Order: sequence, then structure tokens, then C-alpha cells
Amino acid sequence: MYTKTQLKQEKPSVNRITEVCARFADEITKIPGAEKTMVCFQCGTCTGDCPIARFSNSYRPRQIIRMVQLGLKSKVLSSPRIWLCAGCYTCTDRCPQDIEVASVLRVLRNLVVQEGFIPSVYRELASNVLDTGYAYMIPEMRLKKREEEGLPSLPKANLENLAKLFDLTGLSKIL
Repeated sequence: MYTKTQLKQEKPSVNRITEVCARFADEITKIPGAEKTMVCFQCGTCTGDCPIARFSNSYRPRQIIRMVQLGLKSKVLSSPRIWLCAGCYTCTDRCPQDIEVASVLRVLRNLVVQEGFIPSVYRELASNVLDTGYAYMIPEMRLKKREEEGLPSLPKANLENLAKLFDLTGLSKIL
């Protein structure tokens, strides 16, 4: 018997044939890191061993791979779930088909970013790196505390080189 919590999981949606992009899976397999996507036979090892999936009812790497296989391009690229991967590569290490599941997720995120979408949290982190050299803004109080404790000053980033890197990669335009 299922509990109410188990039954509250997402309701399945119907995918219409118009939502299928027949070439999507083929395009994905041409990108380094996602070459073996089509050999996934949906065993569920990636999801069963994923530390994020253990604590999330909606993050299932296996489902994301299946959406790619089925050509559900707009559905998979608009899914917030592709951003939940921690990049620990547990899924890749355990996959019996040697699919680089974490790399497939990276490929999908990169495709979304190329279209100009970055979730606000990542946009903020990138802006912080560009402004300070650090992913997080370090409060002045923390810097003073370091000094009081006799710890060395934090290294200063070369912001000019960071700006050049952001320009070369196109990230400046996206931000």
C-alpha cells in the first residue's frame, strides 16, 4: 500500500507528438560527454545511487535521459531538474552501460545557457565571480575576523583576466 506522500508525487503528463523533436537525441549524441545516451536501457542505477535523488522526489536522472531518448527537447531543456545535478559522477561511476550521465546533464545545461537562460542563483554566482573573484560575496565582518585571528588576507583575483575570460566564453553577453 502506498502512503499519501508517495501518491502525491508529480502527476504524469501526456506528451503530444508535436512536442517530439526527432533529431534531438541524435544531436545530443554528437556532443562530447553525451555520446552513449541512446544505449541507456533504463535500469535505474543512476537514480538509485544518486545522492540528490535520495532527498528529492522529483530529481530522477533516469527520467531525464529517457526524455532525451524520446526527443522531448523543449520539455527537458525547460526542466529545472537538469540544474539539480551536483556533478559528483556517482551515476557515471555506477552505470552498467558506461553512460556519462553527469556529463549528459552538463551538456543539457550548456544547451540551455547557449539559448541565454541561466537560473538566477547561477547568474548571481557568476556575477560575484566577475566582480570579486569569489563565487560568494565575503562580508567585511568575516575579513576583519580573519585579520583579528592572525589569518592571512584572502588572495585578490585578477579581475581584468576574469573579465577577458567572461568575454571570450560569451558569458558576459548572457549575464
